[in-house]
Amino acid sequence: MKIGINGSGLLARPDLDQIVADIETSERAGYASYWLAQTALADSLSILGIAGRTTSAIELGTAVVPTWTRHPEVMAAGALTAQAASHGRIVLGIGLAHQPSVEDRWGMTWERPVKHMSEYLAILESLLATGHASHRGEIWSLELEGAAIAHERPPQVMLAALGEQMLKIAGRRTDGTILWGVGPKTLEQQIVPTITAAADAAGRAAPRIVCSLPVCVTDDPEPTREFVGSILAGYATLPSYRAMLDIEGVHGVEDISLIGDEATVIAGIDRVRAAGATDFTAAVIPDRSGPHRTLELLQSQ
Repeated sequence: MKIGINGSGLLARPDLDQIVADIETSERAGYASYWLAQTALADSLSILGIAGRTTSAIELGTAVVPTWTRHPEVMAAGALTAQAASHGRIVLGIGLAHQPSVEDRWGMTWERPVKHMSEYLAILESLLATGHASHRGEIWSLELEGAAIAHERPPQVMLAALGEQMLKIAGRRTDGTILWGVGPKTLEQQIVPTITAAADAAGRAAPRIVCSLPVCVTDDPEPTREFVGSILAGYATLPSYRAMLDIEGVHGVEDISLIGDEATVIAGIDRVRAAGATDFTAAVIPDRSGPHRTLELLQSQ
């Protein structure tokens, strides 16, 4: 299992130079990958493309970009540009987001999410592979014979997927799934078997399963657990996450976060590995002494 960094916390107050420097530091430290969500008025694909010009080996991924606010033509253009800028190290993670965001924040109608994603991927995959698309759908359509930024291979595409139908789409049609706030029981019982069976049935390679959780090495875990619980409280009320947390038998994301001393955190990483994750990306939460102890442990894994 490869170890990476989820740097999305830096998007709370996005500073381009700071985020790029963090990616450079992560590469020097030997991490396999670095991931950013799309949560702020800062474009994550653009940031990763910029960081791709000053790094040479670390994989750069979005975790994830919502599909509702970007036509697949716009998504493909950004991904291909970042892929060229990084010399082929982009993983394009996309996802549906959640009904409250779609309806309350963006004023759109949440409907037919499976159809939405199926048509979206039809256009996106064609654009990334060929630069062309011809698809007339019920939700997404495009007729385009354009000129794409050339690179020897398109970026990998991965899908945020929790439920059975979306996991099957991810297995059949993408390179894997990107998960946030999902514990080892859910990985073992639902995520891994469903997506793997779908990939096998489609004749695709074994899917990547990227698991991301908050991580903090500390001798005083309760303040950090309370902090994580407060900032991530909303996940416990979202139906898709509520179902995953119920599989774990916990209330909130803080209860499956890896918070504690070295032995506790290593045991948590080992459980994620044993459950079938191919990648673990840590959202590092500093304790009162800073992030250094957590980063040192992650580098040893």
